[in-house]
Amino acid sequence: MGWVMMSERELNRVEVLAQVDDGRLSVDNAANMLDLTRRQIFRLLKRYRQDGASAIRHKARGKSPNNLIHQAKRDYALGLIKENYPDFGPTLAAEMLAEHHGFRVSRETLRKWMQDDGIWLPRKQRRRFHQPSLRRECFGELIQIDGSDHRWFEDRNKPCTLLVFIDDATSTLMELRFVKSESTFSYFEALENYLLAYGRPVAFYSDKHTVFRVAKDDAKGGARMTQFGRALNALNVEILCANSSQAKGRVERANRTLQDRLVKELRLAGISDMEAGNAYLQGFRERFNAQFAKVARFA
Repeated sequence: MGWVMMSERELNRVEVLAQVDDGRLSVDNAANMLDLTRRQIFRLLKRYRQDGASAIRHKARGKSPNNLIHQAKRDYALGLIKENYPDFGPTLAAEMLAEHHGFRVSRETLRKWMQDDGIWLPRKQRRRFHQPSLRRECFGELIQIDGSDHRWFEDRNKPCTLLVFIDDATSTLMELRFVKSESTFSYFEALENYLLAYGRPVAFYSDKHTVFRVAKDDAKGGARMTQFGRALNALNVEILCANSSQAKGRVERANRTLQDRLVKELRLAGISDMEAGNAYLQGFRERFNAQFAKVARFA
């Protein structure tokens, strides 16, 4: 006779049924030990007496699962990714397959396929970042702001800057704007749009860019405040400057996500300049927030 592979749970059932069959254990006690009903115990006991211990083995063991996706479908999905989305992560790739090719597969299944095929590295093999700080409790209380210099249009145009305003409590993208560079004027434009849409926050949280902080220790006048700082002071809005990029982790992580997801969406949409990019950002921001924004602890 050959070996019969059984799980620990199945072996435990065989041991209990053997004791019931020998009269060493009552049906009621067996039901309690196996967390089954009396009826289930009698059914298992009948199978055990007719065909032996191997009859207790799960009938599906060794068979392909009913929800197994055919190898051809897996190869088709991976072929589409290699041809059209070679640098996409599993989440975005799954969205693109569903939207543009009518092929629906869960992102976790796709993640495993991509890992097995060597076109995606699991998180453990990628760089780890600092533990995120605690979120503020209310929406609109603290807004993290930053400018991300990047080749947003890849080789279709020159590098430019994306100004990003993100709510600390919910990770909601509040304002996105393509500009030539980080400057007081560009931040004033983005600030005006934000205030008209959402009103005043309690504070903005930024890095130590010269738009937000006077770098020279011997600066005279203006209480060592920049033009942007004086404007916020007049609005009774505080400006906080982080000592490190990790301290403003919410906007830093958003920048990394945008440099991956937004760049690829702009490529697929055929957008190659800031004007068209800014027109595209409104719809992108709404879709992004619907998918990734959190719920604030207090409304």
